Amino acid sequence: MASAKILVVDDDPAIRNLIYRFLSKQDYQMESAADGKNALETFDQFSPDLVILDVNLPDANGYDLCKEMQSRTGVFVLLLTSRTDEADKIRGFNQGADDYITKPFSLGELEVRVGALLKRQRPMTTAEQQRLMFNQLAIDPVRREVTLNADLVPLTALEFDLLHFLASHPGRVWRRAELIQKVWDYEYVGDQRVVDVHIGQIRKKIETDTSQPALIQTVRGVGYKFEPPMTAEAAES
Repeated sequence: MASAKILVVDDDPAIRNLIYRFLSKQDYQMESAADGKNALETFDQFSPDLVILDVNLPDANGYDLCKEMQSRTGVFVLLLTSRTDEADKIRGFNQGADDYITKPFSLGELEVRVGALLKRQRPMTTAEQQRLMFNQLAIDPVRREVTLNADLVPLTALEFDLLHFLASHPGRVWRRAELIQKVWDYEYVGDQRVVDVHIGQIRKKIETDTSQPALIQTVRGVGYKFEPPMTAEAAES
């Protein structure tokens, strides 16, 4: 099986070369770029599986670049930034970023996050391919599409994974740490509120009233659960 292809985009040559050399030793196929223009050219030629993308580039906005790349292929994007503000993280996830790592970071953490993202390429089992239906909400893991009242719901890759996981275990309560381990697929060492950010984004897209969410419910002091809506027949009885 061919090793995954990774494009690292950062205008800081020290960071760019460090990541390039480190991941090359992990047997990944690597390419690099120092700015947005070269990043897109390399992206089209190299067709990477994952892009490690610095948010602050001299000629481009990393968030816009992320969105542009993901409009071309189903590439995974790991944003690299010195910003820790939650609003910046939300913006990145809204543009389709799959994960977010803040400078300074350890190479060990980078390796784990890269490996976790690329694991999502694994083929699904038959059970995992089953379409989930909850009244007017449909979750299709093969197409990776969610529809509500027959309208397509625009979810990012990570939002889809999180919703699909919760909906696959209706009624079960999950702690934030468990969701990070199951969905992000690694032992997360950062702020677990990253889960809250994604849950909030999903709720905006599928809940009728985000102040009183019916589908993804908060269990105080514990975490979250997906509560299937009652069917019309059950509601009438």
